[in-house]
Amino acid sequence: MTRVLVFGSGYIAGHVGTRLARLGHGVVLGSRRRPATPETRGLRWLPVDVADPRQVRTVVDAVRPDAVVAAHGPSDITWCEADPAGAAAVHAAGARHVVEALAGRAARALLISTDNVFPGRADSCTESDPTEPANAYGRAKLAAEEAYLAAGDALVLRVSLVYGWDRAGLRPNFFTTCAERLAAGEPVAVPDGHWNTPVLIDDVAAWTTALLDSPHTGVLHLGGPRRLSRMAWARHIATGYGVDPALVTAVPRGDTAYACRPRNACLHSERAAHLPELRGLAPLDVYEADTALIAARVAVGRDQP
Repeated sequence: MTRVLVFGSGYIAGHVGTRLARLGHGVVLGSRRRPATPETRGLRWLPVDVADPRQVRTVVDAVRPDAVVAAHGPSDITWCEADPAGAAAVHAAGARHVVEALAGRAARALLISTDNVFPGRADSCTESDPTEPANAYGRAKLAAEEAYLAAGDALVLRVSLVYGWDRAGLRPNFFTTCAERLAAGEPVAVPDGHWNTPVLIDDVAAWTTALLDSPHTGVLHLGGPRRLSRMAWARHIATGYGVDPALVTAVPRGDTAYACRPRNACLHSERAAHLPELRGLAPLDVYEADTALIAARVAVGRDQP
């Protein structure tokens, strides 16, 4: 049985940890806050602040992991923009602390990174495109990528906008927020001209677990197969609930919290099709996925349009 230390206890970390545990791995979550979401229920947890090298070394010594997944926050891009030093302390310095604690151990590392390492000028970016972070969050994550990749046996998995039901999280994702408001017949304002390749949380967890036990290193992109605007996505969610799509209105991106985000936050991969571990794991189309998510929720009577 492989011992896996997952740094983080949020939405992605919880889903990755749960999938690993179901596959028979021994999983420990390490984070500053005690996990409090359904996905993390039953998983072992140890307190650790990745900004503190002594705490990182202590938890690594305690777990003696065969593999590490770095999926910790803060991922609030607006917060990071307001506090770039704080973002760097957690992401960039935190990565160095983990790498230093793993030195001399036969432990593989996988960092979950972001599309914000690109400026957003191109419609979509692949692994070979040059990075140019769009914001403080992107700069901090790119520095974390460099720290892990310099260590050797590490893979950086850049993911596009992650979605799925997340009602218990500290900061519910775009899908959850839109779906809950629209189900209640409330209006939703979305930034205009903002494009994503959304990827379902289940696909992020599936790729992470499949790749963790592989020999692949370097950078890999995971984006959904559909590039779409936030406006189109929110209106599709409205249609799924049978409410008027006109409830969704556009506001200037520059007047919202999305002003610091790249206009095109989209990823595609030139590597994934060649990796045998990913056969049968093609990411689900966002329209197909959110239709299924909404139908399942309505079927059990938890939402009514």
